[in-house]
Amino acid sequence: MMITQDQVVSIHYTLRDEAGEVIDSSAQGEPLCYLHGHGNLIPGLERELTGRSTGDRLEVRIAPADGYGDYDQQLVQRVPRRALKGIAVVQVGMRLQTQTPQGTRAVTVTRLSGDMVTLDGNHPLAGQTLFFEVEVAGVRAATAEELAHGHVHGPGGHHH
Repeated sequence: MMITQDQVVSIHYTLRDEAGEVIDSSAQGEPLCYLHGHGNLIPGLERELTGRSTGDRLEVRIAPADGYGDYDQQLVQRVPRRALKGIAVVQVGMRLQTQTPQGTRAVTVTRLSGDMVTLDGNHPLAGQTLFFEVEVAGVRAATAEELAHGHVHGPGGHHH
């Protein structure tokens, strides 16, 4: 069965950065399962997997625009430490949720300077070229419930 819109696909993958460092991998665990064509993967990887079949192996280079987007300096802001109410110890590298006019956004603390905190709303992989090694472990038709919810259920999915 080929990977097309609305198929449930399971993949084993290794993700590396431009320096060849492993960022993420499914090697030690279950394959990643996702619903194809529903934005559950970054666009470039989903496009490369379209038309593939179980057992296919591929190496894919994905530019930032087809991955987590270009780095946007406007998503970086400095706020006074007192704006981070309820957080006793603020440290570089912390991931926080913040409310924006566009809704909740994840931010990373990237710098502490005096009583000012720099928050970066970019995805940690924004602006990076990504290198995936992928093996297609399985392809099946999605259930009506999975299609209605827009994601996979069961092993490797959301609802266990």
